[in-house]
Amino acid sequence: MDLSETSEMAAFRGEVRSFLDAHKGDFAGGAAKDVQAWQRELIAAGYAARTIPREYGGYGAQPDILKSRIIAEEFIAAGAPRAMAGQGISMLVPTLLEVGSEAQKQRWIAPTLRGEILWCQGYSEPGAGSDLANLQTKAVEDGDDFIISGSKIWTSTAHLAQMMFCLVRTEPQAAKHEGISYILFPMDTPGIEVRPLKTMTGGSEFNEVFFTDVRVPQSAVVGGRGRGWFVANTTLKHERGMLGDPNAAEARLNALIELMKTETVDGLRVIDNPVFRDRLMQLQGRVLSMKFNGLRLLTSQITLEPAGLAAMIVKLQGCELNHQLAALAIDALGELGILYTDGPHLRAKGRWQWNYMFDLGLIIGGGTAQIQKNIISERGLGMPREPKPAAA
Repeated sequence: MDLSETSEMAAFRGEVRSFLDAHKGDFAGGAAKDVQAWQRELIAAGYAARTIPREYGGYGAQPDILKSRIIAEEFIAAGAPRAMAGQGISMLVPTLLEVGSEAQKQRWIAPTLRGEILWCQGYSEPGAGSDLANLQTKAVEDGDDFIISGSKIWTSTAHLAQMMFCLVRTEPQAAKHEGISYILFPMDTPGIEVRPLKTMTGGSEFNEVFFTDVRVPQSAVVGGRGRGWFVANTTLKHERGMLGDPNAAEARLNALIELMKTETVDGLRVIDNPVFRDRLMQLQGRVLSMKFNGLRLLTSQITLEPAGLAAMIVKLQGCELNHQLAALAIDALGELGILYTDGPHLRAKGRWQWNYMFDLGLIIGGGTAQIQKNIISERGLGMPREPKPAAA
């Protein structure tokens, strides 16, 4: 497609810049003063939830690759906080738009978009990590309800969330991929216990969650009873995009560049050191490649043409790239790079060190990186393979 900027696109870019100039007081240093208020401003202006229908709380615009790119570029250039993301907004909302009932869309999408409801994802179990279809958390029918028993692990933000979208086994006699249902329920439902797990970041982003006779209405099932595997994969498709967002990587790259311009070694800026500058340029090239792959995926969404492995590489490449950006920042900080807790010399409140450890966890968690590398190696980058000749 033609990526040249037309007069219409230039005018739109001017609108975005004017909006950001007018709202500079709402954010400082890349952080919004009031996150939910900023999210409401962005939705009203069409810079968040842009293509989500108005009846569900979005802006209601038609998909437009160039306008999406302009919004991302201008927010990054202004150092402005982007729209809220997370498991509810980035994963559940698009899932409900695809397979949810009208009542579920009306009930959950708008407050989730506004940041009024925080969601967590109940997928992994102690015996069902990479083999998710082996999950054993069961839901037994009791009138119009299910009674849920079992446990989940590695549940991000479960200690903070008000709601969970969860996979449970409702048809114990069915094949393991066919007996699963995808269900929504409040985290304050009686019988739910959350136990935080301390990770190598020093925090407790992940949790164990235990269900003891948790009563949930059957009307909370998304996509139909026994169709949870299909619905779950719809959600995972959007999770990959969230974890490998090229706009987030570009924002991190810009922060790294600023760091290297201000930090010095023996009186010289780190960015003027040829070794560090060479590493930075290599990472910059990879960020650009992810950015253009993101445009490829946007095109795929609009044309409804499958993106194939071009979509699968996003999480793998994005997490590895983010980890390496953080690694370069730590190296650029020299002896200050080993600092983590509060102190007078700590930079960016220890965010680079936290990112380094957290992204490493995303890379190694569940063997995801190695599994995806094997798939990509076997199939190539989403291009159709020539059929193998028939055996003689």
